[in-house]
Amino acid sequence: MARPSTYQPANGVSRWLDARLPIPRVMYDQFITFPTPRNLNYWWTFGGILTFMLVSQIATGVVLAMHYVPTAEGAFDSVEHIMRDVNWGWLLRYTHEVGASMFFLAAYIHTFRGLYYGSYKAPREVLWILGVLILLLMIATAFMGYSLVWGQMSFWAVTVITNLFSSLDAVIPGLGTRLVQWIWGGFAVGGPTLTRLYSLHYLFPFVIAGVVVLHIWALHLPGNNNPTGIDVKSARDTVPFHPYYTIKDGFALVLFALLFAGFVFYGPNYLGHPDNYIPANPLQTPQHIVPEWYFLPFYAILRAIPNKLFGVAALMGAVVVLFFVPWLDTSRVRSTSYRPIYKWFFWAFVITCVVLGYLGSQPPEGIYLVLGRFFTAYYFLFFLLVMPVVGLIEKPLALPGSITEPVLGPEPAPAASSEPAPLRREREAVL
Repeated sequence: MARPSTYQPANGVSRWLDARLPIPRVMYDQFITFPTPRNLNYWWTFGGILTFMLVSQIATGVVLAMHYVPTAEGAFDSVEHIMRDVNWGWLLRYTHEVGASMFFLAAYIHTFRGLYYGSYKAPREVLWILGVLILLLMIATAFMGYSLVWGQMSFWAVTVITNLFSSLDAVIPGLGTRLVQWIWGGFAVGGPTLTRLYSLHYLFPFVIAGVVVLHIWALHLPGNNNPTGIDVKSARDTVPFHPYYTIKDGFALVLFALLFAGFVFYGPNYLGHPDNYIPANPLQTPQHIVPEWYFLPFYAILRAIPNKLFGVAALMGAVVVLFFVPWLDTSRVRSTSYRPIYKWFFWAFVITCVVLGYLGSQPPEGIYLVLGRFFTAYYFLFFLLVMPVVGLIEKPLALPGSITEPVLGPEPAPAASSEPAPLRREREAVL
């Protein structure tokens, strides 16, 4: 959102820096005086919460990497060494472990909010695509990080998930097997696999941080969307980001941090699996292999398809389809609040994702398998059928004239000027 800068350097040093590397000016314009729609609700605070969680994960991960041993023989024991012998190691490890769950919780809420309020529609398509790319990088990073514990569940999760690439043999004979062996660094999951996953797990968070910078940049060019989905029409519709939204985001962050701390101090293993406290054993397969909770919906989709190749395609498609949402939704109205038909389908989609998460934690048999296939079908139909068709046939509710109109009433018309028309035109030409 281009606008004149109001930053004024306070002293000679800041003036010198502003003329050569205007970082303070950029920060001031983008995070202090940035005009923000005045009707943003608390669902918009999860963007700041996600930034906090990314910083937390990188900070704790860097310290943990100093004590971790990425070998098949030493990985599990090094995690126990961190927990028992490193000063505050238990806090670092639990903060990082629980932080992954909190990171995904905030990311999923952030994504559902974007879907509900149409934050993917023009001119914010690139903003949405970058957000989906961040989610995809988070999934890859979390999977690789989960493997580093080198417990029973981690080891077999790596074995199962990496072996999915072998399904490519059905497309090009031998391609999938070669790819799996390249990932493993041999003919089975072992030390080379762990080293590669460790290296990439350390690298990817910094890649995520770079994409987040682009995401924020893409946000600040068109400006924030808002619950009404109406563009800003005057200065009356906006307030400076500081102090209004710094206070609001800060309050929401404190509440989220209390939830985060509650899990860290009172239930750090509640969201994990007890089998991960058993050292990895290639000769003993767990009775029921289950990923972390934030992967369960995708895991349910994978298991719902009886064909291995098509199951992998559905697994990847569940994320890839999000990239095309800006063009799949044909409605001219952004906010679901003004879409009476689509609203029901949206909440059915939310319920579908929650149920798929539950089904992913259950054995793939009987009623669980039938329900998994039913909800998997609706997951894809929501994007490929509901979004295009409902947008064409639905009659939206009447939109307000501006962001502030529902609360402050219509903006008053400018008072008629008593200045003669020729003089007014001459003055406007000079200005």
